[in-house]
Amino acid sequence: MLKSNDAAGGRSLTPEQNNEVNRLKKIDQKVKSHEQAHMAAGADLVSGGASFTFVKGPDGKNYAVGGEVKIDTSAENDPDQTIRKMQQVKRAALAPAEPSSTDRSVAAKASQVEARARMEKSRQTDDQVPASEENRTGIHGYDMSANPITSPPEEPAPVGLRINISI
Repeated sequence: MLKSNDAAGGRSLTPEQNNEVNRLKKIDQKVKSHEQAHMAAGADLVSGGASFTFVKGPDGKNYAVGGEVKIDTSAENDPDQTIRKMQQVKRAALAPAEPSSTDRSVAAKASQVEARARMEKSRQTDDQVPASEENRTGIHGYDMSANPITSPPEEPAPVGLRINISI
């Protein structure tokens, strides 16, 4: 039976304790890689570094078993900037190989904010139709520039109100 020494007290670890240490090492590596992926993809949207939740293993060392990265998910004043930012938030949230349910939730919320920004951008674009375009098309959408002498087509008769039949 192979035993390793406990770093904290010099005592030997049992095979079960060695298994636990190995399990904790794997979790620690996975958690740190997960949070590093968020930080790399989030770049300048990340506030500070990752924070971790640790447990002490049988060998006396601390192992990360959970973590989080704070990322700025607020909308910007400009729809285009908000769209770009939310796309980066989604990339950051979904960057790890195995995104958590919280990661997916953050990505979904970013998608909602992005959709609202796209709607706002569309409204702004609709509001900014050039005056020359409005004058050119007239009330009925008839292109006056094609034949400015001809008047726009008349409104069609209302349907279903009256029927005039001549025999």
